[in-house]
Amino acid sequence: MTSGSFPPGGASGTASTGTPCATSGEGTEGTLPDFATRVSGSRDLFGHGGRRPTASVNIITVHDGFTLNDLVSYNGKHNEANGEDNRDGTDDNRSSNCGVEGPTDDQEVLDLRARQRRNFLATLMLSEGVPLLLGGDEFARRQAGNNNAYCQDDELTWLDWSAVTEHADLVDFTARLCSLREQHPVFRRRQFLHGTPAPNTTRDDLDWYRPDGLSMSPQDWNAPFARAVTMALSGATGDATRPDDPFLWMINAWWEPLDFTIPDSLRDRSWNIELDTMNPNDASRTIDPSGPVTLTGRSQLLLRSPTPDRVAELPGH
Repeated sequence: MTSGSFPPGGASGTASTGTPCATSGEGTEGTLPDFATRVSGSRDLFGHGGRRPTASVNIITVHDGFTLNDLVSYNGKHNEANGEDNRDGTDDNRSSNCGVEGPTDDQEVLDLRARQRRNFLATLMLSEGVPLLLGGDEFARRQAGNNNAYCQDDELTWLDWSAVTEHADLVDFTARLCSLREQHPVFRRRQFLHGTPAPNTTRDDLDWYRPDGLSMSPQDWNAPFARAVTMALSGATGDATRPDDPFLWMINAWWEPLDFTIPDSLRDRSWNIELDTMNPNDASRTIDPSGPVTLTGRSQLLLRSPTPDRVAELPGH
């Protein structure tokens, strides 16, 4: 096992995915190892007794708490309508309003919120384990910052289907994520990732790299300011009959742009943009593996190296 193959330790006591990409700068120090452990299936919690990654259920939002839209629109709960002087509901929402509390016309804030919603959805759907998507999050359902709305049977909690048209781009993005997960078994492995050479290959099933393309060291994992990493999936699925394409998942949770470098050992491959949370319509473009790949602050980029003998297996080919 190389030093960059798998994060040391990892959080315990939660099966939810989580991501530093949607928080403000406060309270996120040292969360990178936890994040890496969760998106790779929470082997520390479920990798025993013959259990599979499907034992882990990944969540961003559920029926109790904020909706996805409210998670990136409010710093605190707003449960006044419940009649308990805003005392009910949790105060631990782990949310960020992106600069303005609640509704706003500030386009910069709205753009960041839209990107954060895509970051959350991408993190949920690309993580190993079983994704749990709260109904309505795919079209940015609002609840006015109410995180305990079980007692509200009105417009506050009803699904407003007109939002499907308003947020058609988010619906399409979510559908693409679902299709990507369906087409590529590397994101729904039957065995846990171990960061060791996969059968019939010299590559690890999983490796972690710094933005500059060097392997993550223990010092890198323990750096309190670390908010960027590349996850390299070899395409090994834990089932020799279901090989997949290699992927590079680049994550920049920093609030400023960062240049990422494809690791030396992977530069001889052709890499296409499969998903870009900053430019969701910019997909299937081939990038130059020898040059820097710039990620906007708080954004994610998924690169795929197509394997020719798999193309015919994918729907539409």
